[in-house]
Amino acid sequence: MAGDRLVTVDPLVCGRTVTSSDRTRLPDVRGGDLADVGTAPRLMALAALRELRAHADGRPVGQDVVDKAAELFEHAVLEGESPEEYAARVSYATGLTAAAVAQSVRDLVDELRELSETTAAELPGTRFGPAAGTRRGPHSGSGFTTRWVPRGRVFAAVMASNHPTPSVTWAQALFHGYSVAVKPGSRDPFTPLRLARALLAAGLPAHKLAFLPASHQTGEFLLKEADRGIVYGGDSAVRRWQGDESVAVRGPGRTKALLDAEPDDAVIGHLALSASFDGGTRCTNLSAVLTTRPVHQVADALARRLAALPSVPATTAGATLLVADRERAERIRRQVDELRTAAGVTDHSARFDPASAGTVVELADGSLLPRPLVLSVDRVDHPAVGTELPFPFVVVAPWTTADGVAPLRESLVLNLLTDDEELLDAAVREPSVRKVTRGTVLPWTAVPGIPHDDNYTQFLLEPKGVVAAA
Repeated sequence: MAGDRLVTVDPLVCGRTVTSSDRTRLPDVRGGDLADVGTAPRLMALAALRELRAHADGRPVGQDVVDKAAELFEHAVLEGESPEEYAARVSYATGLTAAAVAQSVRDLVDELRELSETTAAELPGTRFGPAAGTRRGPHSGSGFTTRWVPRGRVFAAVMASNHPTPSVTWAQALFHGYSVAVKPGSRDPFTPLRLARALLAAGLPAHKLAFLPASHQTGEFLLKEADRGIVYGGDSAVRRWQGDESVAVRGPGRTKALLDAEPDDAVIGHLALSASFDGGTRCTNLSAVLTTRPVHQVADALARRLAALPSVPATTAGATLLVADRERAERIRRQVDELRTAAGVTDHSARFDPASAGTVVELADGSLLPRPLVLSVDRVDHPAVGTELPFPFVVVAPWTTADGVAPLRESLVLNLLTDDEELLDAAVREPSVRKVTRGTVLPWTAVPGIPHDDNYTQFLLEPKGVVAAA
């Protein structure tokens, strides 16, 4: 990183750091390089998978080990890395603000500590048979048990870099008994590596885990060779893996709000926070508002609220917006320019936030900050609706009852701000709407057992009958 020591990252296979001759540089959002990363070529990935599989026993990791790992991840110096150094590295690599990284650590730790509770909430009871003495005949009900066991032995996780919290998904696979190979996101190898070190220090058997920075192609290889897996990515990842029952796909969220209520300050504040929390990088951040109210009025109010967010470096107190390195910022600028000049599009942010006209602002520390952007479109089926960008970006479009549920499809979260009970019922029944919130509930609100996208515990586990002589 600019002015600081270059961080070295290498694969970690079954407890051993393996120095790779294949190396790549991880850019710092402030300019220069942050880390020198050794990547696992396909041959190393294959050897790691074989070693994992050779020792895979399907035995779950105890909650006590996970609890200890959560404690170490949050507070300990691990392999010379303090919690403060970890947080700074994630900020300088991903552009997430210090506040967002701190929140993600709290969320990740909480979810690790809740794994037993989550499992209990997402599985039916393990004794389906009638209670002893309640059934007549030769099978009186005693001795019948159903156990939930892993659907395979080896799990592959291909992670993204937009947020640290999803790393809980591969820790959950370990918790249930899988041996796990993790390919970190290209901008954030730090979170999976720190969590791997915390788990090993907490007592996880070394042969259970491999950390493998790698290319996209090697990630695909891991998913094909593993028994189960999860992939985070864009539309191309969704097209590649959707329909493969052994892979859980986490693609763009396309979280929407249906606004059929008065857009007062409370409602606009709710929508602005839904779009901008954690810098707008969550898959659950709001990216589209469909409304029965005057579109330009809603878009102006939202643009005005988001324009107040400050342009400051990510590690500054009070920072809320994502920053980027120069190359990534230029890609964002080109995408925004294309959207702004499309037919039927109005830019509402330019009026309230002149800095947004250039899309990105260069900060004193050398990083570049994309300003929040609110566009409106002239029809609900406009191609801009459903577009996602990695910063607060919202498209406001008209919607009427006659449009029905069709424009609301393909939403990870749908926030309904309406009293229309028929629409609520239709939205809940719509297969491509994965979660519904009602009123001013933030899209990521959940408790253990509320599915983020389907029942992940039952994706990992299957029921197996055990019948014993009475």
